[in-house]
Amino acid sequence: MNMRILSALMLLALAPVAPAQTAPDGDVYTPGRALVTDIDRIVTPNGVQESFVATLGGARQVVSVRGADRANPILLFIHGGPGSPEMHIAWSFERPWEDYFTVVQWDQRGAGMSFPLNDPKTLAPTLTPERYRDDAIELIELLRKKYGKRKIFVLGHSWGSIVGLSVAAKRPDLLYAYIGMGQLIDFRENERVGYDWTLARARADGNADAVRELEAIRPYPAAGPFDVVRLGVERKWNVHYGGLAWGRQDGDFYLHAGRLSPEHTLADRKAIDAGSDFSIATLFPRLADVTFAPLTRLDVPIVLFLGRHDYTTPAPIAAAWLERLKAPDKKATWFEHSAHLPMIEEPGRVFAALLEQVRPLAGETEARRR
Repeated sequence: MNMRILSALMLLALAPVAPAQTAPDGDVYTPGRALVTDIDRIVTPNGVQESFVATLGGARQVVSVRGADRANPILLFIHGGPGSPEMHIAWSFERPWEDYFTVVQWDQRGAGMSFPLNDPKTLAPTLTPERYRDDAIELIELLRKKYGKRKIFVLGHSWGSIVGLSVAAKRPDLLYAYIGMGQLIDFRENERVGYDWTLARARADGNADAVRELEAIRPYPAAGPFDVVRLGVERKWNVHYGGLAWGRQDGDFYLHAGRLSPEHTLADRKAIDAGSDFSIATLFPRLADVTFAPLTRLDVPIVLFLGRHDYTTPAPIAAAWLERLKAPDKKATWFEHSAHLPMIEEPGRVFAALLEQVRPLAGETEARRR
């Protein structure tokens, strides 16, 4: 077990007899958060550790920037969902990245810490893939100016891979490379393949409850806009059979990591949950016809990080698309013991891939620092 996590859990185990258990905020995780906060501090002379609010496309949005050396290239991590920020989870996997990249986490409009900053009624009509793409482009321009960079890396995870790949297609001049993790190519096909896999697993397992619930939502996905209720049924059993995290029947190890986030209080976590509910209900029905199948050329290097067991965003769809794609450089990296969350399921291998396959694409202008 990662020693930071182990230490935090040891401290939590002592919470019943520790004074910190009566923290004014009522958050029982405060002792663990304090420990992680101290360990996670950036103390290098040329490091950066800051958060700020940026107005992107007229909406106020929270941005976190962390890195041991400002001279390193910027890596913008675009979170999944929609509405599932990973800023509050990043402490569990990101720290090694920060020695080689300046890592930017961004809570998208309607999500995470950005959700309370805007009126949901005003925001709802703006929740479209095109608006998220343009928000990301505005943010990249801001980061380039603020930190004196010519280009950056973009890593899109899950829903964020729609945003990230859209940026790479529209503004390749801004990027050293695009990295897709849990890459979505055709959303309707994604749901069909994931559903068929989940139902097959349930039948093979003799799970009568799962088979009954899954067959009740046929056809899945139905024609027209996506149905959030049907999505919930499919994801329930998909997760149960390891489509989210290989070898696990739930994603609690990932979802609960935010309870120890250095920068997120109990109130913040409640805002994150509210933003997730809002974003999924508003945006998911609008995603049925999102597809990159017609995209056959990309004018920037691309690396796909594919979990061998990923059936949240079925990896074979992305792998087949990459075979057809023309790009200056392209590569698929498979993580044999991962599903949809390689950065947490196989953190060492993801870190190694970032160093060996991604970092050199910045070229001589930002040579690798060791």
